[in-house]
Amino acid sequence: MDKRNAAFRRLSEEVGQDHLLRKPLYLDLEKALGGTKRVVSLFTSFRFPVVLEDGDADMLEEILSNTELDNKGLVLILNSPGGEAMAAERIVNVCRSFSNRRFSVIVPKMAKSAATMVCLGADEIFMSKTSELGPIDPQILIYNDEGKASGYQAAHEILESYNELMNKANLTRGRIESYLQQLARFDARDMRRIKSAQDLSESIAVNLLKSGILKGLSIAQIKSKIKPLTDPRKTKDHGRSIFHDDAKRCGLRVKAIDNMDDMWRIVWELYIRLNYITTNSAFKVIESCEESYVAQLPG
Repeated sequence: MDKRNAAFRRLSEEVGQDHLLRKPLYLDLEKALGGTKRVVSLFTSFRFPVVLEDGDADMLEEILSNTELDNKGLVLILNSPGGEAMAAERIVNVCRSFSNRRFSVIVPKMAKSAATMVCLGADEIFMSKTSELGPIDPQILIYNDEGKASGYQAAHEILESYNELMNKANLTRGRIESYLQQLARFDARDMRRIKSAQDLSESIAVNLLKSGILKGLSIAQIKSKIKPLTDPRKTKDHGRSIFHDDAKRCGLRVKAIDNMDDMWRIVWELYIRLNYITTNSAFKVIESCEESYVAQLPG
């Protein structure tokens, strides 16, 4: 009976993804990294509507406060579609504060948008050939005529449409009613807010790099290097994948790891387990070897 109960318990843990089941993986990964770094994971769902937000920085700080860092560096395993730019800035500040400025990020699969911004604040980024970063141009929530949210649109597309209509209206002689009708769908205050969101995203990215791995470069030099991340005319689409070679050309300190490397096998198993959770039963997981926070889906 005891053996049968033990087998049932193991099966329950496997299906339920208990934190204790993942703890040996964190220990193995820390050992594979030379025993000089502590590992923390931050995963958000790609399936459910959830983003990186200020509360994530608070929860990350809480977990790090209860983790024995012993003056070691910090490695953040990050998998997320993105979220708020200022939340990314806060997350970097927390990670730097607890890592004695020896802060690395591992991207097991995808760290897009604001999650890419977190990577910009790292001293080193571990990526495999299939890991992906993404553009950091802001996306604006759009509402239909009934006032209901209908999806996201790139900030630059909205501003370019507005500016194009304004220019055509100013250059047109005679009847401009058709342009005025189209312009009536835009609010000048919204246009200013959207432009501010663009400026904020670039400013945070530049500041993170200038206070980190690109601190020897001028602001103009940094802006030029990261154009593949910030300029929609280069990326073409917000969902565009930026692989490790492209990230290196942006000046990021990327360490490319072979997908079959022993260390990456541990990373990949953690990814499979945490991605399973954030796909099926939770929308967010932040955890270390010692502590685990799982935001469960209702019901």
